[in-house]
Amino acid sequence: MNTALLLLPDFTLILLGVAIRRWMHLGDHFWSGIEKLVYFILFPALLVNAIIKTRLDLGAALPLLATAFAAMAGGMLLGIVPKLFTRLPALTYASMFQCAYRFNSYIALAVSGMLFGAPGIATMGLIVGAAVPLANLVSVWMLARHGESGLWREVARNPLIWGTATGFLLNLNGFVPPAPLQAFLGRLADASITLGLIAVGAALRLDGVGGGKLFAGWLVAVKLFALPLIAIGVGSLFELSGLNFQIVVLFSALPTASSAYILAMRMGGDGRSVAWLISATTLGSMLTLPGWAAWLSR
Repeated sequence: MNTALLLLPDFTLILLGVAIRRWMHLGDHFWSGIEKLVYFILFPALLVNAIIKTRLDLGAALPLLATAFAAMAGGMLLGIVPKLFTRLPALTYASMFQCAYRFNSYIALAVSGMLFGAPGIATMGLIVGAAVPLANLVSVWMLARHGESGLWREVARNPLIWGTATGFLLNLNGFVPPAPLQAFLGRLADASITLGLIAVGAALRLDGVGGGKLFAGWLVAVKLFALPLIAIGVGSLFELSGLNFQIVVLFSALPTASSAYILAMRMGGDGRSVAWLISATTLGSMLTLPGWAAWLSR
């Protein structure tokens, strides 16, 4: 089946979120509640569920994770470059900077599952589980450095980091959840994908970018084109192939995380510019992700 058609259900859920937000008039309070539910309950459960079900072969995973981290590091470096030529307020820059390397985990797991089934989810789950703490630490550090929030306080309260750490600890200790707990986590994980993608659509905002337009355009190009190219280059250097190579390239091509907006708002940053970048990269990825997936499957 054509790759674009395989990804159509996931992108349709995003567009459904846009339609529900526009025509059902449920109010900001409703969507704020959905975002909190996904962010604090469903998404951590998804991470725990994915990680404890993944067979962790750290030796074999090292080239995979090194490639993913290299792509993220490339985004960070490319996100620093415009600072040499632009004069944005420090907190605006810190808010937008995170959009160069953060990734939408809802779309990551949905796309990998749709294209590659359970093995794809397991591989993407391993990358997401390892990359979430790095992405959050760097983002919180940048915003705390330019804002008034403490780094370690924000890290300690971050449910994504706690969910990842819990999953790794349970996995490494050989914990096998009993059937009722497996079913419970599975239900929460399934709900996180559906509600997460709908919430992504509901949060789309293209009513103008508060920060620099050139910087915003640069970040969109970095996220959707430069990072996948970095992953291809580094992955080839590490001789990655097959599923690992395909998943890490798709990981690098993901749009910016919706949680970037939540973090920016919580820490007094420029939420408007981040919302625009999330929307632009998400809508753009509806074209670029199928393109990268088709190239990988050629």
